[in-house]
Amino acid sequence: MSITAAQVNELRKATGAGLMDCKKALTETGGDHEKAVDYLRKKGLAAASKKAGRAATEGLVGSYIHAGGKIGVLVEVNCETDFVAKNENFQAFVKDIAMHIAAASPLYVRREEVDPAVLEREKSIYREKAKESGKPDNIVEKIIEGQVNKFYADICLLEQSFVKDPDKTVQTYLNETIASIGENISIRRFAKFTLGEGLAKKESDFAAEVAAAAGV
Repeated sequence: MSITAAQVNELRKATGAGLMDCKKALTETGGDHEKAVDYLRKKGLAAASKKAGRAATEGLVGSYIHAGGKIGVLVEVNCETDFVAKNENFQAFVKDIAMHIAAASPLYVRREEVDPAVLEREKSIYREKAKESGKPDNIVEKIIEGQVNKFYADICLLEQSFVKDPDKTVQTYLNETIASIGENISIRRFAKFTLGEGLAKKESDFAAEVAAAAGV
């Protein structure tokens, strides 16, 4: 059964769950709105949305170092109380998110942070490619919508497939953690550092690398 964007948006408004979670719920329940709501509630995803408005000002700045110190990540994850910040499950979540960022290299936490100019440039590229196919305008717009969602899934942390469980998104993992811990949790910001990134290497260093690669 084909699930429409309107159905997904309606379910999202009713539950506050993520777009991908809403689409999956509708797919699993044959497009039945009420059954999809129950599906999300059973998964703890709808319950998480009720906590979303609560202030989360405590938390942790977590870190993850990889590849012998050549890649490092810092991530700030907020919760409501210092008690939860000391909780092992919360700390494990923070570590998982830092590790995911190291592996998946997102550029933003959520789609709302994407520069509108960047988004419009992407849309224009998708539109030109779609028009070249000769498809009618209504189909072209659906193609663009699909490509934009894929674009977000590539660069936005919450919409990426979680590296430790690709069947769920980071947003789903976040919602599950909120439901489990019982407090609002928010991934606020992150930074990824790659050793030497952006630095111009000396010609002698480059020559040495080439020689090493050639076994000289």
